Amino acid sequence: MAKRKEPATPIEHPELKHPSTQRAKEVDGDTPYNELKELLESQKTDRQVEVVLHWFRSKDLRIYDNRALHDAAETAKEADAPLICAYLHCPAELNWHGTSPARTDFIIKNLQLIQQELKELDIPLVFLEASERNKIVPTIVDFIKDNEISHVFANYEYEVDELRRDLKLLKHGSEEKFQVALRHDQTVVEPLTILTGSGKPMKVFTPYHKAWCAEVAGDPTLLDTVPAPSKNSSNAKKKVVKLFESKAPKAPKEKQFVSNEERDRIRNLWPAGHKAGIDRMQRFVDQIDNYAATRSNPAKNSTSRMSPYFAAGVVSVREVLQLVKKYNGNSADFSQSAADPGVYGWVREIVFRELYRQTLLDTPHMSMSMPTNLKFDFVHWEDDEEGYKRWEEGTLGVPFVDAGMRQISTEKYMHNRLRMNVSSYLYCNLLINYRRGERFFASTGWEPSYTVFNPVSQAEKNDPDGEYIRKWIPELRGVKGKAVFDPYHRLPKEEFEKLGYPAPYVDWSETKARAIERFKSDMRNAEP
Repeated sequence: MAKRKEPATPIEHPELKHPSTQRAKEVDGDTPYNELKELLESQKTDRQVEVVLHWFRSKDLRIYDNRALHDAAETAKEADAPLICAYLHCPAELNWHGTSPARTDFIIKNLQLIQQELKELDIPLVFLEASERNKIVPTIVDFIKDNEISHVFANYEYEVDELRRDLKLLKHGSEEKFQVALRHDQTVVEPLTILTGSGKPMKVFTPYHKAWCAEVAGDPTLLDTVPAPSKNSSNAKKKVVKLFESKAPKAPKEKQFVSNEERDRIRNLWPAGHKAGIDRMQRFVDQIDNYAATRSNPAKNSTSRMSPYFAAGVVSVREVLQLVKKYNGNSADFSQSAADPGVYGWVREIVFRELYRQTLLDTPHMSMSMPTNLKFDFVHWEDDEEGYKRWEEGTLGVPFVDAGMRQISTEKYMHNRLRMNVSSYLYCNLLINYRRGERFFASTGWEPSYTVFNPVSQAEKNDPDGEYIRKWIPELRGVKGKAVFDPYHRLPKEEFEKLGYPAPYVDWSETKARAIERFKSDMRNAEP
């Protein structure tokens, strides 16, 4: 067994802390999801409907095609009982997950819009606050008891901590006599239902993609949407009238924009609201035929830019696939042989998202700041603060990588081709712990790999005219031809020095060889 050298974890880098590989394997062997499903199925179902609650989470911020909200509304309507909604704000949770100011603001703006939409339906949206993460369940349980709520609806969140949170809620429900219902809402196909021939959840993308397309084509009702809730009756509204004056949460100080200029610029780039999301998607569908040919060229801006709307659940995946289905001749067959190349290529990206959620439930340690391949946890990383600082600022002297980092600094968004390149450069060429990059992106979906991207050849292939580089690196706007991809090596020394652009911080070839050797040697005999 390889002896693991524990790297020092400076207090300023709490994102580097993580459980042991042994603990990760224990969680995988006894997932909280299985226990949660058992508890849900063992509940009493004969409780009288008195007051119904829908608990909004930060991944389902919409009233249209929201499965749990719809079922909550129907349950209340049948019993002429009040429907109320709640959102629980926890600043400590935002810090724990590294939620960015842009995402925090996006969530709050969408909550304000939802509250107004619900108010027009005589349905209150109440904002609760928990000071610490361990206060989340007690806070919502107190609200349930204080308002004599009999039925609680919410949508599944698939990360380990969120599953454990809902386990605690279920246990309180059995004690306090309220019933809990959870709905699958983040995906078209329910996670853990696309299986291999041996009955295990698929993990490999190509067969999963093929099976997913066949499933949806065979059952187009998987794309069916549900309407927004109907109005609370006048009788029901009277019972909850005191709840209508709740004020939306404010971003904690550390989650606020650095300036009003940045706030206004980001809000303009990413306008809140369901209508804004649908309008954006419709504009994309109108030119989706170009997607297959230009999707990897960041200068063409031909991607949907729907990621913030999906991440916060402002628009459902089913809704957007309905728009794509209409473009596809009203066919739900999104396979390569049946769909337009642009449709096929874009839906394929949606299927990656669905597979990730299936894998997250099947391999829950992925949401515990651990790599899918636990052997990767034995890699020894470099302590290179200067390298990390240059990576974050976009001053590594590598145009394609620097352009990507400058884009995300300005737009809080980065093209996926750049994400692959900047992440590869961080944990391969700089050999800096990938968890720091993961924290920077505040994303649970960034997984280290053995691929060491060459940012020069990647730029030449995907940004052939250098448009993207010149847009984001003003120092290089006057550089002609292919020199823009690698000005340090392709321009005379005197000419390069006039640009005011840094020389490469590390040598790509040397650091590629170092990374490959490090990965091989550290993982060869590792036994998680």
